[in-house]
Amino acid sequence: MAAAADRPEAWPVHDVERIWKGAAPFSVRRDMVSMPDRPEETFGRLVLEHPGAVMILAVDEQERALVLHQYRHPAAMRFVELPAGLLDVEGEDPEVAARRELQEEGLVLAGTWTHLFTTYSSPGLSSEKLAYFLARDLTPAPDRGGFEPAHEEADMTVDWVPVDDLLQGVRDGRITDGPTAQAVLAYALWHR
Repeated sequence: MAAAADRPEAWPVHDVERIWKGAAPFSVRRDMVSMPDRPEETFGRLVLEHPGAVMILAVDEQERALVLHQYRHPAAMRFVELPAGLLDVEGEDPEVAARRELQEEGLVLAGTWTHLFTTYSSPGLSSEKLAYFLARDLTPAPDRGGFEPAHEEADMTVDWVPVDDLLQGVRDGRITDGPTAQAVLAYALWHR
């Protein structure tokens, strides 16, 4: 029996329509695609082009995680989230981005970094690939490294929550941000 594993595969793309590109690091296109053995049967697929992102589960010596409380307009919710952010520069190393985001959003530096896993957020629509990191040996950062919070980020608050409370919050539906839930569940499995 073959091991369960994703594998690269690309179906023929016959036409690409650029639908939107703005100041944000995202764009939307429509690809006209066909199955490899049926090139005459094309169909459209929307693709949100995304530069990739990182998420950081920063856990202190008391088994508390740094969390953010942040408003997200599309969902009309203030979520409990972990620090996260985009790969701001093409080809940026995810760990470098994770270090930057933890300092910018949480005002924390970490001495030990562990890559937990990487997933695609919503592969039926987006190319976003999200790398998850565990950060340990935490110390306060002297500043945000030049980052100036604006809009929703200017309104976010920081808290320290026991990891067990986060896990319970995921289990009972109080914490619903998908990437945060994935990180907390992975940590619980990793710690078993």
